[in-house]
Amino acid sequence: MTLIKSISGIRGTIGGKVSENLTPVDIVKFTAAFTRFHQLRNNKQNIMLVVGRDARISGKIVEQLVVSTIASMGADVINTGLSTTPTVEVAVTHLKADGGIILTASHNPKQWNALKLLNEKGEFLSDADGRTVLQLAEEMDFDYADVDHLGTITEKYGMIDYHIDEVLKLGLVDKNAIQKAGFKIVVDAVNSTGGIAIPKLLESLGVEQITKLYCEPNGHFPHNPEPLPENLKEISKLVIDQKADLGIVVDPDVDRLAFIMEDGNMFGEEYTLVAVADYVLQNEKGNTVSNLSSTKALRDVTEKAGGSYTASAVGEVNVVEKMKETKAIIGGEGNGGVIYPAIHYGRDALAGTALFLTHLAKKKMKMTELRASYPNYFISKNKINLTDGLSTKTVFNKVKNEYSQFPVTDIDGVKIDFPDGWVHLRASNTEPILRVYAESVSTDKAQDYAQKVMAIVSQ
Repeated sequence: MTLIKSISGIRGTIGGKVSENLTPVDIVKFTAAFTRFHQLRNNKQNIMLVVGRDARISGKIVEQLVVSTIASMGADVINTGLSTTPTVEVAVTHLKADGGIILTASHNPKQWNALKLLNEKGEFLSDADGRTVLQLAEEMDFDYADVDHLGTITEKYGMIDYHIDEVLKLGLVDKNAIQKAGFKIVVDAVNSTGGIAIPKLLESLGVEQITKLYCEPNGHFPHNPEPLPENLKEISKLVIDQKADLGIVVDPDVDRLAFIMEDGNMFGEEYTLVAVADYVLQNEKGNTVSNLSSTKALRDVTEKAGGSYTASAVGEVNVVEKMKETKAIIGGEGNGGVIYPAIHYGRDALAGTALFLTHLAKKKMKMTELRASYPNYFISKNKINLTDGLSTKTVFNKVKNEYSQFPVTDIDGVKIDFPDGWVHLRASNTEPILRVYAESVSTDKAQDYAQKVMAIVSQ
């Protein structure tokens, strides 16, 4: 059982002992600290916060604790109920709120939940702001309101519809082209809120043939919710059986997006951003950003279009910061996270889906043909459980020394660049593990790079 406190939020397993898991006591404490942070920042008690959740089994209980705590601090709450991470991000600015909390543990299994913390721009907190919230929680430096100054709780359950309308307003989303293409699409939403949002979006885009797989938002994940090939065998088979043009897969909070090709194989989670960026760059000159663990293919398509590519540390807040710094017009992460500033600075599977389908419709290609048009790299993604007493700093230094003859980047763990690929070793922000990602011109070569680094760590 685990409780992970980071600048972006509080993530943990439900049940167990206080301060060791995400218990009701911990939920109340960190919610109160976050509310107090915004009250101090705005120099007033009656701030307004937006709350939304994915469909996890624990979601309703966590929601009740969070909204009640915010109101008990004298702040007003707009509760969007079953929602998506990007929807809550959009709602914060639309409703002119002072911040927001998304109740989701993203791709983590069902026993997990989390509080993802947003500022008034609907973006994740900066490092400094996140640390302030953690300090407030540690000191429990806040007072609850008296009975005459309690906040209000307002339910506003139509924000997914608003979000979809905003996606349809994007200049590069072409509903007519998508409708004319007559796509037949299968959707796997792992029984979370993507089962509400993605089919609604597709219908709004004029897609008439939609097959739903695990689209009941009941929180009973039928498979590991991380959209990786080994977890998506059922939709891969269904795409073939249905003779569908493609499959769409999202994680529980709908900020990660993956596609299945018509032959049942994955388009490649890494290539979601590559394809969307390619389409955007064909219509607008500009720069791109992704994190250090993302495919080199984004750099290739960016430079081919005359733009400049920049890598950031892993983490949405780091990507967004670098995107603003470089005035990037598209960016994101290689885990299927598309960030399109024209709608908001956050990973958004709804915007990513609409842009991708427009691109595919205008190309008049099959999915396999579109994938073949991009540089072909292969990524190996591996995990190592962190053991007590293991010093990540020692591990990173050891790897750096072993590969000192190659270019090294150490802004986030250690990344080694080889002539035909790279390997990136870093500590996860969301789980007690080390991630070892490697990319090269073949699967064997990428796995070889990863295995060699993992062997160093195992020592």
